[in-house]
Amino acid sequence: MMANAQHTVLDPETPQTLPRVPLSRSSGRLRGPWLVPLLVVVLLAQMAVAMVTTAVRQTPTIDEPVYVGAAADSLHEHRVRYNPEHPPLGKLVIGVGVALAGPHLDPSPADTQEEFGQRLLYESGNDPWRLMLWARLPVIVLTLLFGLVVFAFARDLAGRAAGLAGLALYSFSPDLIAHGSLATLDVPVAGFLLTSVWLLWRARRRPRLHVPLAGVALGAALATKMSALPAAAVLVGLAALTAWRGRATNWPRALLRAVIVAVTAVAVVWAVYLLVDPRLRWEPQQPVPLVRGKRALLVQLLPFPEAYRDGMRIQFWMENRPWEGFLFGRLYDGSRWYYLPAALLVKTPLGMLVLWAAGAVAMVAVRRLRPAAPYVLLPAAVLLAVAMEGARDFGTRYAIFLPMFLAVAAGSVLAVRWRWGPVVAGVLMAFVAVSSLRTFPYYLPYSNEAFGGPAKTHLRLHDSNVDWGQDLGRLADRLRERYPGERVWLVYKGSGVPSYYGIEASEPRGVPADRVRGLLVVSDTAVAKAQGWLAGLIDSARPVDEVGHSITIYRR
Repeated sequence: MMANAQHTVLDPETPQTLPRVPLSRSSGRLRGPWLVPLLVVVLLAQMAVAMVTTAVRQTPTIDEPVYVGAAADSLHEHRVRYNPEHPPLGKLVIGVGVALAGPHLDPSPADTQEEFGQRLLYESGNDPWRLMLWARLPVIVLTLLFGLVVFAFARDLAGRAAGLAGLALYSFSPDLIAHGSLATLDVPVAGFLLTSVWLLWRARRRPRLHVPLAGVALGAALATKMSALPAAAVLVGLAALTAWRGRATNWPRALLRAVIVAVTAVAVVWAVYLLVDPRLRWEPQQPVPLVRGKRALLVQLLPFPEAYRDGMRIQFWMENRPWEGFLFGRLYDGSRWYYLPAALLVKTPLGMLVLWAAGAVAMVAVRRLRPAAPYVLLPAAVLLAVAMEGARDFGTRYAIFLPMFLAVAAGSVLAVRWRWGPVVAGVLMAFVAVSSLRTFPYYLPYSNEAFGGPAKTHLRLHDSNVDWGQDLGRLADRLRERYPGERVWLVYKGSGVPSYYGIEASEPRGVPADRVRGLLVVSDTAVAKAQGWLAGLIDSARPVDEVGHSITIYRR
């Protein structure tokens, strides 16, 4: 009976097929051919409801108008003109929803990409609520499809129960729900990378099919966001690893597979730029900074279109700018290497942290899982190390790949031969689900119970961790319902236009403190970074309300 109770785990030397095992009440295994698909649908359905509900209620975050505007311009003008620091594919995905919304577009040039996006949303006769929802829907669909990849990857490694466990952690991740419901690029690039790694794992058995497909997925990641570049070398190495067979390796075959992945990925990037503009016209709307030294050499060596290489130059320039960070109540200049681990500790459900760690240990310690460890853990580790060295301490979205890769690893916990393992894992997953559901619909400012929950996140983190401009519509409703007719002074961090939502507010900057009377409304990121005049205004005011755990209302 004990032998029958063990989960089926795929050995690296056996074909990648899982036997259908009849399940009984005594064994506790999944019963019937319909139960697993049903559970998959239920998990993805709850995630879809959470993301769509969030997308409907949130006003544009800081980055979204730029991406939506660039998508609309590329579709209408068939050229890469705005937002060159990110390649076009993610914006083409967003553009599917934009095209279905059919907005009116004024194609005349704007001074900045931010101005062009705001003009599209608020000055061209479009309904920004409707347009933003349509722009977000393709990313929501893509996020759900990546959930299927997590399920399939974990199932391939450790069986159907592991697949469901990985999918459960994925579907209840507050970070994935928050950013998967936005018209941004963070979730798409991470999902394409995970898909490429999964295909490389499967390429160990069916290389002719899966090696080229892995190259396509890697190319999609590179054509979505340049942060995928550090993982490209890792994935090319993993492609060579697919030729490994015990102690015998066919090195020409390994080299061939690596070349196929690399060449296919480069071809996909070129194809995306050609899809936008077959003539590859490139006339930047902003000055392209000069890059020197090793970075200049790296840019010149990239086998991509000039627009892509100029985008890299802009990215390097942005890394050299003097940014401000905020962590555990402390404002600082520059970046801290430990920022992302600390932010992840705050913003990841406690049960998920435990399962992530246990899954990583299981993949290294369990002999049957060890061949998969380089595929699951190495890309995530390299991406995290590079992100930790970045100059922008703006949020866990820069490590959004971790909830994907480590969900796969966490499912492997069920492969450990420990009698109470499934029970403990089930309790931890239930804790994750409860913690996630309790934060509905405020997923962006989520923090776990050890740090006080979403209402306390702003005391420890800022920017896209808590306040990204998403609650302007909720603020308008709150002012209309509770504070009608009162004088409002507003310090808002975001891309929305307050007057469009009916917020009649004054700017307190430059106004003597004794004249700022009534309601002082401040985005929590501005509160975190407050100095000088604003800090004085806040210190002499009394907090009376909060909106969406991201905006504080004071009375003066």
